[in-house]
Amino acid sequence: MKMQKAWFYEEYGPKEVLKLGDLPIPSPLHNQLLVQVYAAALNPIDSKRRFRPIFPAEFPVVPGCDMAGVVIGKGANVKKFNIGDEVYGNIQDFNNSMEKPKQLGTLAQFIVVEESLVARKPKCLSFEEAASLPLAVQTAIEGFKTGEFKKGQTIFVVGGAGGVGTLVLQLAKLLFGASYVVSSCSTPKVKFVKQFGADEVVDYTKTKYEDIQDKFDFLYDTVGDCKKSFVLAKKDAAIVDITWPPSHPRAVYSSLTVSGEILEKLRPYLERGEIKPVIDPKGQYHFDNVIDAFGYIETGRAWGKVVVSHFPLEEIHSTVLSEINPNIKLNGLAKRPYKK
Repeated sequence: MKMQKAWFYEEYGPKEVLKLGDLPIPSPLHNQLLVQVYAAALNPIDSKRRFRPIFPAEFPVVPGCDMAGVVIGKGANVKKFNIGDEVYGNIQDFNNSMEKPKQLGTLAQFIVVEESLVARKPKCLSFEEAASLPLAVQTAIEGFKTGEFKKGQTIFVVGGAGGVGTLVLQLAKLLFGASYVVSSCSTPKVKFVKQFGADEVVDYTKTKYEDIQDKFDFLYDTVGDCKKSFVLAKKDAAIVDITWPPSHPRAVYSSLTVSGEILEKLRPYLERGEIKPVIDPKGQYHFDNVIDAFGYIETGRAWGKVVVSHFPLEEIHSTVLSEINPNIKLNGLAKRPYKK
């Protein structure tokens, strides 16, 4: 049995329950890819799952939803991807009631994922930039759809500096035709948030929501603060909250649709630089420092996304892969590992 390095936990609790150890390299099913991971991003859901059993799980659990890497093997029915393709995606479809979340998340050298959940990595993006996008951008898009956002509407984004917030701001006018975009953040982040397309940025440490004169057609809450910020919504405005449970009775909870097709549709915008991945300047951590990475994201103060890179990489020969599963399609030597 071939082994790999992975971060995992065998009990629920704080970040200290995480361990770095050896787990078997997985074998792809007929519709799955075997991917060598080059970078992964952390999300709040990774911490929430570790603290308590919010989804069915069997120990050990490897956390992580987002990744970017290279295809090194595939199931017999895979049609869209070939060995050596650079791909990225969110591998965990928590909304699919037919399946439990994957026990093997993306904080591992090798993962398996359904081909329908990933897309080809745009060549203009680094593996780290690509890994930062999937769950956040899928969540951002779903919120607009959940609230039935209409072209020409005004929008207030609560929490514009986070992983989802920075993308909501970029998408508001570009994809959904917002006419006026305002966001909130703390003092140090005002200039940072302005660069993502907000017409105005409100420093919530200096200005109370009830003191803002404008009322908005759409309130998009990325941090779970709509119990206070709801006063900014017009009488019949949609209030969307991506945290559970929503903190105001008018708010509608929005989750996400996990699909590689969504990422493919964004490719032109990414290649033209119209949508930019946002990685926290402090938030690019070495694979060896995953516990520190979780410590940072759990402060709730990240600017954009927290990414883990510098995964242990090695060339994997087809003879090694055939020992994992003799039925997977192979093509000689896997692509030479990415060097930053």
